[in-house]
Amino acid sequence: MEQWLDVETLIWLFPIMFVLHDFEEIIMIEKWIKRNSSVIYEKVPRKVADRVIKQFSMSTAQFSVAVLVIFVFVSSSTYMASQYISHAPLGNINFFTVVLLIFFLHAFTHIGQSIFLRSITPGVITSIVIILPYSTILFNSLIKNQVITWYTIYVSLPFILLIFPIVFFAHWLGKKVI
Repeated sequence: MEQWLDVETLIWLFPIMFVLHDFEEIIMIEKWIKRNSSVIYEKVPRKVADRVIKQFSMSTAQFSVAVLVIFVFVSSSTYMASQYISHAPLGNINFFTVVLLIFFLHAFTHIGQSIFLRSITPGVITSIVIILPYSTILFNSLIKNQVITWYTIYVSLPFILLIFPIVFFAHWLGKKVI
């Protein structure tokens, strides 16, 4: 793969991969929640189901605003990683590593939801076809080119928890703005 794409190109593909994945979610989420809320209530404890339904009960436009907020983080981390590769002043690979780890692990939530609910869930197709292959190739390239190490990944893991307040804020903002 590297004969066609260098590590910096792979880094710059990150926002594109994010958008492709999130377009699937944007297109599906509103109708999917309406059609499948009863299934969620059947398979998940009531309190958890209430939280899930409340969190994701939003219009397509509202969800798009939430995605835009997350896209700001994806884009800024990509820019900082590119700067890191170029040894520029705003370079930071740690932020990018955290955001990429979130993206990679996020794919498994979609896959797990689909297995648990025994249905196609918003985001599962692009998780399998785009996120997992792309993330694996990018992580391999970053490690092979000594941009990051396994230690960088390990140290970044606790910071993935920071996504929760960001996602909750993004969803709240989407509901308030639209």
